[in-house]
Amino acid sequence: MTQMTPAELKTLFLFESLTDDQLALLVEHGRVEHRREGDHILTEGEPAMDFVVLLSGTITLTRKMHGDDLEITRTDQRGVYAGATVSFMGERANQMYTASLRAVTDVELFILPADTFATSMREWFPMAVHLLEGIFLGFQRSQTIIGERERLLALGSLSAGLTHELNNPAAAAVRATAVLRDRVAGMRHKLALIADGRMDGRRLHELVEMQEAAVKQAANAPKLSALDASDAEDALADWLDDRGIAGSSEMAATLVAGGVSVAWLDSITAAVGEEILESAIRWLTYTVDTELLMGEIDDAVGRISGLVHAAKQYSQLDRAPHQTVDVHELLDATMVMLNAKIPNTINVVKEYDRTLPPIPAYAAELNQVWTNLIDNAVAAMPDGGTLTVRTMRDGERLVVEIADTGVGIPEAVRPRIFEPFFTTKPVGEGTGLGLDISYRIVVNKHHGDIRVTSQPGDTRFRVVLPLTD
Repeated sequence: MTQMTPAELKTLFLFESLTDDQLALLVEHGRVEHRREGDHILTEGEPAMDFVVLLSGTITLTRKMHGDDLEITRTDQRGVYAGATVSFMGERANQMYTASLRAVTDVELFILPADTFATSMREWFPMAVHLLEGIFLGFQRSQTIIGERERLLALGSLSAGLTHELNNPAAAAVRATAVLRDRVAGMRHKLALIADGRMDGRRLHELVEMQEAAVKQAANAPKLSALDASDAEDALADWLDDRGIAGSSEMAATLVAGGVSVAWLDSITAAVGEEILESAIRWLTYTVDTELLMGEIDDAVGRISGLVHAAKQYSQLDRAPHQTVDVHELLDATMVMLNAKIPNTINVVKEYDRTLPPIPAYAAELNQVWTNLIDNAVAAMPDGGTLTVRTMRDGERLVVEIADTGVGIPEAVRPRIFEPFFTTKPVGEGTGLGLDISYRIVVNKHHGDIRVTSQPGDTRFRVVLPLTD
């Protein structure tokens, strides 16, 4: 342990305005310590006993979140400080370390006991202390209220969007299941009529083979254009009418959807004869219909599963906060979550560079960045436009660009858009925290950059992220 001289202490921006006597007091009570790479300097949750100032090296500040360490900042700026920063407030503030400090490289630190720091602040800067106390307590209250409101609004918006998206496939599955139950009941009834002794075993065997063929045909039926489907339905309806089979239009629509042709119906006539032709046709129509309905249910359940997967991808449930991720999966998950908020008047364009490698990142927090940028882009196009989500490579960096054709950001306010609480939205419609949070996530946590260019009809936010740690 060594000591600094007053002259050396004065070179730090924090102490440059102090008098010689004040500097001497800090030197007398402070100490210089050296820590090795990887050493823990301060531990979150322990009593705040020291005020720490960085003299050289690189440090990282982390906080615990659901059992995981989240990096708040990493810096090598000489003179930055941490630790017992609010010790002068006494019992009015939490006197525990609110974050952990660790040495990324070998570091040199100036350490001042919390009691000395608190006494010096109160005696040397009484007016400043009163102002800081008011600002600290007021900001803490407002942050708590606004933060809770922001989280509730975000949760409500995403929940509404997700339930809206889930409702359509869920309703489709319920409807298809109800219809399927009726079709299966109809199949049982028609099978009883077919197998009541009027058909020999060979013909019944042929009909069952045709049923299997109908199932395969329905599963692989080609998608017809509206005009071709209408012509095919007319042909089948005429065939059914000529044989006196009621409900020809409805049956024809089902059979055409299952890939059935007039020639195929002729083969059924040859197999079963005219006597039970109608029962056989209806039985096979039920077969085709049930296969189509099961396809609808499978599609609906698949869409629900996809939405649940997107929600998990978006929230990063059960995943480490820092991991190697494909940004395209994060972007797609965010787009799914925000789909209900994007009106039909906005055309969404994706231009992905799929050759980009996965990158190390805090995935859930990047999803928050995409959410903020896309939400702002949509808000900038109330009358419609084009939202473009683009990825590209820039040397050893990955770039995600969110562009819109909205009104643009006025040049006069552009330098302020990343400031906390600054918003261009009407009063009551924005808190001004979205871009500030996005900036801190990209720049402080990912050591990247976020930039904006804007003119009427072309606003682009570019998020630049390193490809490696």
